[in-house]
This record gives sequence, structure tokens and C-alpha cells, in this order.
Amino acid sequence: MALAGSPRAKKGILERLDSGEVVIGDGSFLITLEKRGYVKAGLWTSEAVVEHPNAVRQLHMEFLRAGSNVMQTFTFSASEDKMESQYFEHAEEAVWAVEVLKEARKPVAATMCIGPEGDMHGVTPGECAVKLVKAGASIVGVNCRFGPWTSLKTMRLMKEGLWAAGLKAHLMVQPLGFHMPDCGKGGFVDLPEYPFALEPRVATRWDIQKYAREAYNLGIRYIGGCCGFEPYHIRAIAEELAPERGFLPLSSDKHGSWGSGLNTHTKPWIRARARREYWENLLPASGRPFCPSLSKPDA
Repeated sequence: MALAGSPRAKKGILERLDSGEVVIGDGSFLITLEKRGYVKAGLWTSEAVVEHPNAVRQLHMEFLRAGSNVMQTFTFSASEDKMESQYFEHAEEAVWAVEVLKEARKPVAATMCIGPEGDMHGVTPGECAVKLVKAGASIVGVNCRFGPWTSLKTMRLMKEGLWAAGLKAHLMVQPLGFHMPDCGKGGFVDLPEYPFALEPRVATRWDIQKYAREAYNLGIRYIGGCCGFEPYHIRAIAEELAPERGFLPLSSDKHGSWGSGLNTHTKPWIRARARREYWENLLPASGRPFCPSLSKPDA
């Protein structure tokens, strides 16, 4: 399969989605740049765009090479008054935002930070989706706070809610790049490991390939990630969906599909790992025998 790079006609996001094309989003900025020494945890403000623009540009470039079609501006917590919650945890607030954005006469994509239990006022995911579409959003979904599998469960509920209401919209999902089955309604910020001890929960590239396929089979065509989603995670989405997209991302030039690059290793037991069945069925150990597999949310 050919690598990306050949010139293609420019199409708007709705034109792409209307044709059934897969649109791949970007991944983690705040948490990734904090690890790289460019963002301070706590306020999580985005002054790196001014203080270290090359670091931000480099991360954008990495996501681009990994297969991202859309990269969002790094402006989280950059408002003058820094809203108490820049996340949309309440359907009512998200509806207000959609109504304002519609005045620009541009396509509106609206995602909420909710899990299967719905928003903070008890509005179900299905009801949230209906409210957003009726307000004028063309693309609806969820982002952040929850892991891939929980987010897909929420997306299924959104899809069912739209179907029951006789409404149509494109679906968008950008979850955390962490395993978070023990999250409460508030998501990963309530777990004791947040934000400095999340590394044992990082999803593997193979986990993300499974997530990408499940998202696609659910009918989601805008697929990306949020906190914890590194460029190699985005590449995993692009590689899993390469048959549908017709090409591989540029960074696949240095990555053998399903570990095929291990065929050249000198040790036979490592060469034996150069196959899909091995990585797809592996249950990776954490190397932490005295640590629990799950935590209890503080809130």
C-alpha cells in the first residue's frame, strides 16, 4: 500500500464525511507537552505557543506524519478569564456554544466530556446528542475524560439517541490514550494517579488499532484522541484504517505492520513475534506486582 504524500483535491470536512471518508484527528497536547517540559501542570495553560512555539509546531508535525487530517489549535485554557471548566460537561452550555458558532456559517463539530452516565445534570448521552444536533451541530461526539472503550460505549448511546429521534449527524470520538475502566462520572481527573502517575495505564498501539476498528464499525468517521494519545497512537488508527483510506501515513515508512520489522532480528524468539496474532492476543504485564489493577476515584 502506498504512503501518503501524493497531492489530493482539497475537500471540506463535511464533504469528506458525507462521502464516507475517514477523518483522523490529532492527539494529546497538554499532557504530552508537560512531559516534554513545555507546559506546567495545574492550570494547564497554553503559554507554550508563545514561549516555545517550535515545540508546539514539532508536535503538530508529528501528528501530521502519523496520519492526522485535522489538527486543532493549542488554545486550551487560553481564554482571558479562563473559564471554570473549559470542558463541556453540561449539555446546556454546549448548546449555547453551538448556537453562537452557527452564526459564523461554518460547519460545527461539538463534543462533550461525558461518559455513559451522561452530563453532570443527568442528561443522557442520547439526549445530549439530540440537543446538539437540534442546535445546529453537524458533527457530535465525545472527547477526553474517559478511555477508548468507555467512550465508544457513550458513542453508541449517542447514536441510538439520534436514531430514536429521527435525526442524523456525523459522529466524532477523541478519547484518552489510557485504560480507564475505573473512572467515575467525572472521568480520569478523579483518579489518584492523575496527572503524574498515569503511565502504567497507557494504551498500546495494538489497543488503539482495536479501538479504531470498533469505532469504524460503529459508524464513526471522525476518529482521533485526546490526553495521552501520542503520535504513534494516531499512526495506529491510520494503519488500521489504511484499507478504507487507501494509503498509509508517512511515519509508517519506519514501522512494520503488526511487528513485521522484527523479521530481521537476530534472536529467533523475537522473530517469532513478527505476526499479528501475537500482538493482537498479548496480555501485557505492568511489571508492578504490588500495585492494584484498578483504583478508587477520590471524588
